[in-house]
Amino acid sequence: MIVHSIESLAALDGEGLRYAIFLAGCPMRCAYCHNPDTWNPRAGTEYTPEELLQKIKRYKPYFSAGGGVTFGGGEPLLQAGEIVRLGRLLAGDNISYTIDTSGCVELDGDVRAALRGAGLVICDLKFPDAQTFKKYTGGDFSRVLKFFDFLATEKIRTWARTVIVPGINDQKEDLVRYIEVLRPYVDAGAVEKYQLLGFHTMGFFKYERLGIKNRLENTPTMPAERLAELQKYVNSRLLLPTPALL
Repeated sequence: MIVHSIESLAALDGEGLRYAIFLAGCPMRCAYCHNPDTWNPRAGTEYTPEELLQKIKRYKPYFSAGGGVTFGGGEPLLQAGEIVRLGRLLAGDNISYTIDTSGCVELDGDVRAALRGAGLVICDLKFPDAQTFKKYTGGDFSRVLKFFDFLATEKIRTWARTVIVPGINDQKEDLVRYIEVLRPYVDAGAVEKYQLLGFHTMGFFKYERLGIKNRLENTPTMPAERLAELQKYVNSRLLLPTPALL
């Protein structure tokens, strides 16, 4: 397993306190990405599942209030087979795991197994249609819909997330289209929470350091007050409780 970085007591990557493992590699090139240093699948430290289990177990006392392990990235499901192997070890110690994913991977056997083993899946809905999705991420929107369909069919607990970027998707009329995509899954009980995340500029220095063009270099941080307003709007439309803003 190639690990980009680890956050031992993360509070924003699922329920409770988390041991967040950010895996290296990502097939997406999202315009608003704040971690372009995770794109390279070899840019990290290699661990065996057994080595990671020993590191994780030190923090087990902090997981009593619903916490556990979160696999993020990058795109963690590029290493789905390793997640499955570590997941089996975690289950032996009664530790659950969450997957934080773009949903833009093929649903092969390892991916399906990793998702079925998860206590929660946090899946991005980056953009609500194929054209805009391709423009700002380079990815295939149809894969995301298949991903949500699989999670719903398998009755896997799911949260959806969207990054709100000033000037791109920060108007209520923009969010109507996201709501239309999510409504069938929410109505079926498949998506239990929808979180809006505010675009920020804290990762801009990474683009300069890596020599990568920053497509949004002149875009400001998303105002917290406006984000809160939009969060209340989408959740009222979807009849969901308003989550704490991240």
